[in-house]
Amino acid sequence: MTGTNAPALWITGGGSGMGRAVARAAAALGWAVAVSGRRREVLDEVVAEIAADGGEALALPLDVRDTSAVTEAAQAVADRFGSLDALVLAAGQNAPQRRWDDQDMGEFEQIVGTNLTAVATVIDAALPHLRQSSGIVVAISSYAGWSFQPGAGVAYSASKTAVSSLIRTLNQQEAAHGVRACHLCPGDVATDFLEQRPQVPDAAARAVMLTPEDIARTVSFVLGSPAHVRIDELVVSPVSQA
Repeated sequence: MTGTNAPALWITGGGSGMGRAVARAAAALGWAVAVSGRRREVLDEVVAEIAADGGEALALPLDVRDTSAVTEAAQAVADRFGSLDALVLAAGQNAPQRRWDDQDMGEFEQIVGTNLTAVATVIDAALPHLRQSSGIVVAISSYAGWSFQPGAGVAYSASKTAVSSLIRTLNQQEAAHGVRACHLCPGDVATDFLEQRPQVPDAAARAVMLTPEDIARTVSFVLGSPAHVRIDELVVSPVSQA
């Protein structure tokens, strides 16, 4: 258990991109951070970066689609830090094949499994701990989860839109426990996730997109809001829509 009594944050998809930026920003603000993802080596890098800056972090490798592993990880966070006070869901998946005339249904199931079912799985596993701490959930969704985007893909759009309903039901049903949740919908963010597009954006296009640090700053705002404040949904967009 941590000796600092720091609030504990668990981040899925914490090894890269937005999740990694959130981990570093939260640690700088005094959170004890647990990062999960499938690649142990990148998680260890995040933990080392946070430790070098004087923070406390824990790497918990897992596949968010593995229900038993998710349950064990939630308990591991609470055991290590003494509580689980916040959850940030940053794991996501898409594919270049995004249309009815070219998509693969096996891939469709994987995308929905990661973007929707796993989100519900992680929330479900964390919820007993979040009820005890009157905790916060931030689901990093997508602009496509807020407004229909034709290029986002059949599976991706459907899964991200459904995340909005998960967050709404969580807020409606768990308010009595002080649990608050935010559906965060970023526009284009310059991360490796762009490699999954049919046409990968070039450097000039990426230069005018949001950065992972922009999203980390937004998440930090949600996490730092007073206990009586719930931020149901946030949409963050780059000024350039090219």
